Amino acid sequence: MRLDKFLKVSRIILRRSVANKLADHNLVYVNDKQVKPSYIVKIGDVIKVVLGTHYKIYEVVDIKEFANKENASKLIKEIEIK
Repeated sequence: MRLDKFLKVSRIILRRSVANKLADHNLVYVNDKQVKPSYIVKIGDVIKVVLGTHYKIYEVVDIKEFANKENASKLIKEIEIK
């Protein structure tokens, strides 16, 4: 699944267009590398999202095309928030 879609489905970012813009502006890292919105997410990837002076780090636990609010939190494991 594409990174921008995964960020939306997992509810890390609520809109896919915003996820796309963050990745385009080099504010999203996967396994400590800057990636584009078209990056294909795999189970075990570590995603870091930079929001201003803060950042959030998640590990991809599962990948699903669709997830409701309750199941979205099961797709990721929160590692760190600063």
